[in-house]
Amino acid sequence: MNILIIDDEEVLQDILTTLIRKEGHHPIACRTGTEGLDVLEKEDIDLVLLDLMLPDMRGQEVLRRIRERDPDQVVIVITAYSSIEGAIEAMRDGAFHYLPKPFKNEEVRITLRKGLERRHLTTENRRLRQRLDHRFGFDSIIGKSKPIQEVFELIRLAAPSKSNILILGESGTGKELVAKSIHGNSKRKDGPFVTVNSGSMPSDLLESNLFGHVKGAFTGAISNKKGLFEVADSGTIFFDEIGNINVDTQSKLLRVIQEKEFMRLGGVETLKADVRIVAATNANLDEMVEAGTFREDLFYRLNVITINLPPLRKRIEDIPPIAQHFLRIYCKENEKEIDSIDSKAMEAMLDYHWPGNVRELENAIERATVLSTGNTLDTNLLPHSMRESEPGSVSSPSLPSGGISLKEAVSDYERQLIIKALQTTGGVQKHAAQLLNVKPTTLHEMMKRLNVSAESLAG
Repeated sequence: MNILIIDDEEVLQDILTTLIRKEGHHPIACRTGTEGLDVLEKEDIDLVLLDLMLPDMRGQEVLRRIRERDPDQVVIVITAYSSIEGAIEAMRDGAFHYLPKPFKNEEVRITLRKGLERRHLTTENRRLRQRLDHRFGFDSIIGKSKPIQEVFELIRLAAPSKSNILILGESGTGKELVAKSIHGNSKRKDGPFVTVNSGSMPSDLLESNLFGHVKGAFTGAISNKKGLFEVADSGTIFFDEIGNINVDTQSKLLRVIQEKEFMRLGGVETLKADVRIVAATNANLDEMVEAGTFREDLFYRLNVITINLPPLRKRIEDIPPIAQHFLRIYCKENEKEIDSIDSKAMEAMLDYHWPGNVRELENAIERATVLSTGNTLDTNLLPHSMRESEPGSVSSPSLPSGGISLKEAVSDYERQLIIKALQTTGGVQKHAAQLLNVKPTTLHEMMKRLNVSAESLAG
């Protein structure tokens, strides 16, 4: 590591230079504060040894300028025994430690090692922060299509605010990724980001996880436990699939939003909740409000700013860069060297309608990468459903010379489309309706009218 010595005593410089070299590091020596500050501008310095008595300026002034330039710079001050007060003042101003003159060589070695360890930890923390900023930034959401650019713009505008945000989108569109980007671009980015999997646990367990509990609140509560609202203090709490929370829990959640306070299960103490709520769902909350399964007042509290995530089939120009992104990730993970995706394979992916959205694309690329034995991903490595003709397509009917019943032909065409959509989505009517751009209730009525059943899907 590079260690800068700022000291005008030639003998002291020689001693420190020798000790630093024996420790395996590179010393750079300067005689004045001005020279030292100039070196710091030009070189990457890991640690500074600074004498408080310099010929051109006070050591405290040099320290102040160093700290202004880089608050994380590790500075060890050197001072005479008669000026220990100055060293203590320097430590209050941000110096890491001090060495009194005359010092012992072993004392210098120990102090240097501790200072360089601090530098290493600071550097690692900075790198981690940069990686998190990348993960939670706009670069983590890939795409240049107009629909996704509109999402970026909404994130830019909404993230710095204090408002709650509701993210709507089909399964696999990246709702949690957007939530993390909102957090990462907000004033709360240094606070925790906590995810609540709303639909994966019973209501009583969910409440215990959200609000915590006190000892003896229920059988098995052998000690006090913090809830996720306490864990997320000063940060963001993300409710994935908010529509799955039952009405009783919804009312308690509403109180947290309105009053910014809550109580642990079985407790009497009121606790504050300094959190921002970001919620996501693939359900139609408007319909749930009408049906009475989702509280209207909670809906309006959550729905301050709404971000609608487009399905992958509505932004097909983003498929190639997303596929390449996942290819790089899984090549590295599986130690593969795959240069490209075959043009026919890419064409098949562009023709596919992606009911599972980005998550399905990621799974397809991971599978293809693992199974690949060459330098190119070809069509044979894709799942069978993607190797067929476009799932939503149906061949054009022929027109017999004797004529045709238009009504019957249209009905048959509708029936084929519905069957194809249901087969593609594994029989899930809600997803099939989304593929056909109709309401689930409309699809249900069409299936009854056209006599589409599970038996017809098997055929």
